[in-house]
Amino acid sequence: MKIYIKYMVSLRCKMMVKAELKKLGLHYVIVDLGMVEVLEDITAEQRCQLKKNLAKSGLELLDDQQAILVEKIKGVITEMIHYSDEVPKVNYSDFISEKLGYDYTYLANVFSELKGITIQQFIIINKIERAKELILYDQLNLTETAFLLHYSSVAHLSNQFKKVTGLTPSYFKELGKKRKGNLENL
Repeated sequence: MKIYIKYMVSLRCKMMVKAELKKLGLHYVIVDLGMVEVLEDITAEQRCQLKKNLAKSGLELLDDQQAILVEKIKGVITEMIHYSDEVPKVNYSDFISEKLGYDYTYLANVFSELKGITIQQFIIINKIERAKELILYDQLNLTETAFLLHYSSVAHLSNQFKKVTGLTPSYFKELGKKRKGNLENL
């Protein structure tokens, strides 16, 4: 049986969900971003308890099919940008459509209707969040970051970064270093 969970976007969320399933005596086959597959059928009481326990951690059990689809879209995008070092061989719209088995126009319409932003805007926000992580942790230089996140150039990344954050990547990095220095002096 598959269960869909809203706001489940990190490895920490996955660990928390696994712990909640274990408390309820449920055995999972897969715990992925936004989706869990359990071996047993879940009773109404277990579902209610799981919903309550997840809510305490800011997660939400989904029942609405369109909301489930939106979470699947978000999961594919999050996985693609934050947890994969492999460049998709096709453009994002084809990749998402292929992964979920739906026409992209349909996915885009459902996503926009429920989230109030486009899939493209959601992708950009996630790419900038990933860029911020890479910049703060000094893992890659800006050229490598631009390549990893599929930007055509460093200038393109920098322009989008500034549009979203209001800061240039280099100024953001400088602020991060100052903050880290201040914390180390405590």
